Amino acid sequence: MAGNSQRKGAIRKTGTKKGAVVGSGGQRRKALEGKGPTPKAEDRPGHKAYRAANAATKRDQARQKKADRPELIAGRNPVVEALRADVPGTALYVALNIDIDDRVNEAVRLAGDKGISILEIPREELDRKTNRAMHQGLGLQVPPFEYAHPDDLMQAARDSGNTPLFVALDGVTDPRNLGAVIRSAAAFGAQGLLLPERRSAGMTAVAWRTSAGTAAKLPIAVATNLTRQLRAWASKGLMIVGLDADGTVDIDALDLAADPLVIVLGSEGRGLSRLVRETCDATVSIPMAAGVESLNASVAAGVLLAEVARRRRIAGRV
Repeated sequence: MAGNSQRKGAIRKTGTKKGAVVGSGGQRRKALEGKGPTPKAEDRPGHKAYRAANAATKRDQARQKKADRPELIAGRNPVVEALRADVPGTALYVALNIDIDDRVNEAVRLAGDKGISILEIPREELDRKTNRAMHQGLGLQVPPFEYAHPDDLMQAARDSGNTPLFVALDGVTDPRNLGAVIRSAAAFGAQGLLLPERRSAGMTAVAWRTSAGTAAKLPIAVATNLTRQLRAWASKGLMIVGLDADGTVDIDALDLAADPLVIVLGSEGRGLSRLVRETCDATVSIPMAAGVESLNASVAAGVLLAEVARRRRIAGRV
């Protein structure tokens, strides 16, 4: 009020912003200026989508870093078996002061014949290199596996002159199963094997050893999206057949064996995923005795591949 303006202490101090002031100081014009489109959720720091994207990137980098590291096959018998099977080793590590037996002598001789470097190192260092596995004083280093492109499998089939036969794995995470499937696929005439990029075992030292060296002879490709790759092959005339305990076709009634074929194997626990099962032209089951629920993935693969190979021989398509 006007009378109060003369009261002591009623005068506004210079520089205060309380109450209305003359002009806006340009603030109103700035307030009307837009800040551009709202960034995507994954581009906004602090947003949960941003954190999830960063976490996925870090996981991919860690997985790639691990894939780029050489693997080490540990143990006297595994090392000798790998060298006999022509697994492409790059170095043979022998612990100092170990007891020499026939397996050590054979490993050193085979490595020397193949031009593989033989390095003597302290046992503690070999413990570290093998993550304290039971190495028995021997370790064979193998380089990171070089995966093929899915299109390379088609080329391999053309080069073989035989009817295409591929094996695809849907979520098989045990490297021992992977190695055994590779061995069966090579034994029964498959021209290649397809793995999904995620949720799958890779070509580790364990898979190398279980495959008994056949991984060096069979092209193994990785698909970014397994379902999409299977559909691409289907569009090129390949039949997609999934192996499933609840399959609609009994293996004895399988009449597609002589055709261009992709056999899809599911994971050890849940079997085929829903999308992959829906992509299959047929699902095949293996009849078993009562009381037995399922077979190990690699054993089931061997049974089905052997049956396909038998029918192809009868049909003269091998």
